[in-house]
Amino acid sequence: MSRRLSFVLVGALCLLAGGALTARYWLPAPPSVTRLGGAFSLTDTRGRTITERSLLGRPTAIFFGFTFCPEVCPTTLTEMTAALKDLGPDADKLNVVFVTVDPERDTPAALSLYLSNFDRRIQGLSGSPDAVSRIAKAYRIYYRKVPLEGKDYTIDHSSSVYLFDSQGRFVEPIGYGTPHDRFVAQLKKLLA
Repeated sequence: MSRRLSFVLVGALCLLAGGALTARYWLPAPPSVTRLGGAFSLTDTRGRTITERSLLGRPTAIFFGFTFCPEVCPTTLTEMTAALKDLGPDADKLNVVFVTVDPERDTPAALSLYLSNFDRRIQGLSGSPDAVSRIAKAYRIYYRKVPLEGKDYTIDHSSSVYLFDSQGRFVEPIGYGTPHDRFVAQLKKLLA
C-alpha cells in the first residue's frame, strides 16, 4: 500500500471515529551515502609524500590507472589535458591527480616520464602495493592484475575521473568517454 493511500485511510478512520485529524509524517531515513575517499599516503613524481590532506583547499579530480594501459588511461589523460587547456587560468585552481594501480612497474620516475606527455599540472602518485590497495579501497576503485602470455600482465581497472570539492567531499564522477563539452562543464561546475 502506498504511503499516500495509508495516510488517507488513517485520516478517514480518525474522522469516522470522531477524532481530530493530526498530520504526522514518518519519513524513511535518508538513503545511506556511500563515502568515497579517505586517508592515504603516497609518493609523487618528485619523491614527496602526498596525503589526502595535501589536496585540501582546492577541488580535486582524481583518476586511477597505469602507465602500460593501452587505451583508457592515455585517452582519459589526453581528454584531461584538453579540458585543462579549455579552462584557461582557472585550471590552476584544480588538483589533478593520477594514481597508479600498478605500483610494481609505476615508480615515481616511471610516472614522471609517462605524465610528461600530458598537462604539467597532472600529478602522479605511487606507493607500495599495500598503500595502493588502501587508497583503492577508500576510493572504491576496482583493479585486478590480468596475466598475459609469458610473464607479462595488464590491469583491469575502474575508468572514471572522480571529482571532490575543496574540503575533500565527493561531488560526482566523470565517466569514461564523456563528451568533451560535458567533461569541461563538470570541471567548471566543480570550480564554481
